[in-house]
Amino acid sequence: MATMNRPIQDWRTQRVWLVGASSGIGEAFAQALLAAGAKVILSARRESELRRVAGSHALAAVVAFDAAAEAEWPAAHAKAEAAFGGLDLVVFLAARYEPQRAWELDAAAATRSFELNVLSVYRGLTLVLPAMLANGCGGVALVASVSGYTGLPKASVYGATKAALINLAETLYFDLAPRGLAIYLVNPGFVATPMTRANDFSMPELMTPQAAAQAMLAGMAAGRFEIRFPRRFTSMLWWLSRLPYSWRFPLLHKVTGL
Repeated sequence: MATMNRPIQDWRTQRVWLVGASSGIGEAFAQALLAAGAKVILSARRESELRRVAGSHALAAVVAFDAAAEAEWPAAHAKAEAAFGGLDLVVFLAARYEPQRAWELDAAAATRSFELNVLSVYRGLTLVLPAMLANGCGGVALVASVSGYTGLPKASVYGATKAALINLAETLYFDLAPRGLAIYLVNPGFVATPMTRANDFSMPELMTPQAAAQAMLAGMAAGRFEIRFPRRFTSMLWWLSRLPYSWRFPLLHKVTGL
């Protein structure tokens, strides 16, 4: 896969803000970054969980806030900037997942998901991009999902939010890469996290959060735009999403059994 971003060769030079770092992939990625020598600002709603993740690590800072609350972003951003004197990489991981079939749609639940999964990213971007553009360097990572590749059962809301992030990441790359910024699109498959515990169906190639974190580190170190994992399952779903609808839908029904 072609290198589209400048490879990160030394994590010790990176000041990374993780928005959504109290559990799951965010927690594992925070631990992997700290082990690699990065300075890491951990954010999520639950300060006690963030402090558990940070432990006594000298390179970890905690900035607790609710990413779904628009009013809390400016103060959180200011604290994150001040923690280590700036930001080199911002990773948007915070997400809500509520499995819903089409006949179970709930407007209030959809609003909650879009507030956190999509609108919070826009709110964060409006704050972190000006300094990066002024400096002509820095990076942003959007953690989407392969559920954004194509319509899937039980993903009537979650999948739509992740499809929005995929489109947004593509647009950000188009606009910002020529100005020196790195843009990463992270598309996980199934990862064993508190969110996926709600699934009552088979999850092919289920990964640990630690394996997911290592895949993210490797992808960013290689300068990839899209970082997807596990490779076999996500590649299969990517190719499936490129098929004509008349082929795709019967195959999805057969594969999922739904």
